[in-house]
Amino acid sequence: MNLLLFLLGLAALVAGAELLVRGAARLALSFGVSPLVVGLTIVAFGTSAPEVAVSIGAVASGTTDLAVGNVVGSNIFNVLLILGLAALISPLCVHVQIIRQEVPMMTAATLVLAVLVLDGQLSRAEAGLLLAVLIAYSVFLVRQSRAAPPEEQAEYEKSASHSRWDRHWAVQWLLVAGGLVLLVLGSDWLVEAAVAFAQALGVSDVVIGLTVVAAGTSMPEVATSVMATLRGERDIAVGNVIGSNLFNILGCLGVSGLVASGGLAVPPAVLHFDLWVMTAAMLACLPVFMTGREIARWEGAVFLGYYLAYTAYLILAAQQHAALGAYSQVMMSFVIPLTIVTLVAVMIRPRPG
Repeated sequence: MNLLLFLLGLAALVAGAELLVRGAARLALSFGVSPLVVGLTIVAFGTSAPEVAVSIGAVASGTTDLAVGNVVGSNIFNVLLILGLAALISPLCVHVQIIRQEVPMMTAATLVLAVLVLDGQLSRAEAGLLLAVLIAYSVFLVRQSRAAPPEEQAEYEKSASHSRWDRHWAVQWLLVAGGLVLLVLGSDWLVEAAVAFAQALGVSDVVIGLTVVAAGTSMPEVATSVMATLRGERDIAVGNVIGSNLFNILGCLGVSGLVASGGLAVPPAVLHFDLWVMTAAMLACLPVFMTGREIARWEGAVFLGYYLAYTAYLILAAQQHAALGAYSQVMMSFVIPLTIVTLVAVMIRPRPG
């Protein structure tokens, strides 16, 4: 039954992502909103709905470790695995607005979160601050897009409908609603099955949140970004990941932190390791995005490799495996220095054009 539930969840996620991308893109474009902002707001927020549901449910059940681990793990998963996978399918051209505005905003939100939780807790007041920033930033993005030149908005509207049915707002809203329902249902089914598998192996709530639940609730982002890449809507593919990460930090932790009576306690393991892995992944986006204005296939392969290395570390640490010490030594002595050298080389290489 768990295997069947897992497969049904994956099928629902793929179908829901297709409906959401089509409906939300057409609806927003018809209002003169750019495809990039569609990815950063509507699509990103919609695909992050499972993270919100899981985190609020975890807080309600008293397992705040799962709520925090879910957000941190999802953001690591989004950057390293989703962007890596999408770039392997097709090199992702990065919109100049993402380079100048969204990536710095995502990085700043990550650093602010790291500072706020240094005491081991995200208080209600701090959670409210994160949520207020998200609302203000979303309003700013929509107003910025609506202020585009009239000819640019006309181009958005012209591309909003490819068929007679797509021109009807009711159909667009129905696609969005149907996509969100399938995404939430699919994530619930997949996470329920995956958690059952993980618990059978005796893994802790933190590790479950960082791996199984994070991957499960990020499946909408996987399906949406891959589908958008295959459809040639690469702005949505990249914007979805950046927007989802922002929403996870500002919205998911903001809402769940407000719901929790005493704020959110950050597990020591997350505070001392996983939080900084997430921060490093966000910082790595800066040189990759700023040079060449694209995520090349080899850079996508590097992102994927790091996610596999991170997951392997979590598994070894959870089992207190004898190879953990040697593995950590190799990562610290070889892999991390090599990464720093590679990022420096990427930053100083000549830019095209």
